[in-house]
Amino acid sequence: MSLFNSLFGSSEEKKERESKINWIPLQHIGQLDEIVALSDQVPAVIFKHSTRCSISRFALKQFENEFDVETLDSNVSTYFLDLLEFRDISNEIASRFQVTHQSPQLLLIKNGESVYDASHSDIDAGELAERL
Repeated sequence: MSLFNSLFGSSEEKKERESKINWIPLQHIGQLDEIVALSDQVPAVIFKHSTRCSISRFALKQFENEFDVETLDSNVSTYFLDLLEFRDISNEIASRFQVTHQSPQLLLIKNGESVYDASHSDIDAGELAERL
């Protein structure tokens, strides 16, 4: 792999990425209703990612590396949104949860509301864990 590809990704990124997080692909607006309904019992995390942005890629990799699967995986549902492919869902998230659109962006949904959101270098798995 070339240095350029290691920094900015390659055409192979569209293939499923290996991650220790059990991401649920967010691909239908109707899933937002499910997230809201289920968030009364299990909080949900939404990670909005731009596949063309190196900053977003870096934030995602850092979050995945910091995410404590043993502690968090059973206590939260994790949703992944490719916002370039599903911009309508990204727009609905901003409207429904009253947050300004950012990329990358992490939202924590509890009891049907966004109780925490962070973007860019402020995305921090430790901070998320404290808010659960």
